[in-house]
Amino acid sequence: MVGQLSGYVSALSTKLANNKVDVNVVTYDDSLRGLATEPSGVKTFRVNNPVKTHIGVLTWVLTLNQEVERAAANFYYDAKKQIDLIDVFDWHFVPAAVTLKNAIGVPFVFSVESLEDHRSPNASTSYNLAIKSIEWLGFFEAEKIVVKSEWMKDEVTRIYNVPKDKIFVITPGDESWIRDMLQIYNCAVGGKKLEA
Repeated sequence: MVGQLSGYVSALSTKLANNKVDVNVVTYDDSLRGLATEPSGVKTFRVNNPVKTHIGVLTWVLTLNQEVERAAANFYYDAKKQIDLIDVFDWHFVPAAVTLKNAIGVPFVFSVESLEDHRSPNASTSYNLAIKSIEWLGFFEAEKIVVKSEWMKDEVTRIYNVPKDKIFVITPGDESWIRDMLQIYNCAVGGKKLEA
């Protein structure tokens, strides 16, 4: 568990499993590798980066994504193609989600924790623009986008020109948190339309 996002994903996956949703998590771990079943029933597959030396987070993410794709595809085929949806958190695994969406037809939700414009004081360098292009790809390819505040919804719209009706504000920990996430997931796989 590193950072606030890992705690959020852990809580969300556990609560979904407690609501009888079959949850598979693919994540990075520097030392652990392989499949583990959590006490909640969540199946977690940890991958390592096959490339050990990197010049920055961008190359680290792009080389790690091949392992994320492989692990997620294994979940898909082991489940006899009964995986309905991918929820990708922040930009790091967007390339894997887009590849899986286009290769095997599984839609994805893009859950946004932060944006490159907010993480970097100079988001207009070529390095930062490469990360922003991955964020943009996620916004373009995702069926739905989940943010945690109206401010972030406005920022996604302002910076990336994403239609507001594609973005949903869901606050973790609220009484309706899991119900709202399940509604977004249902809508993303072709269920009842929701208003943003």
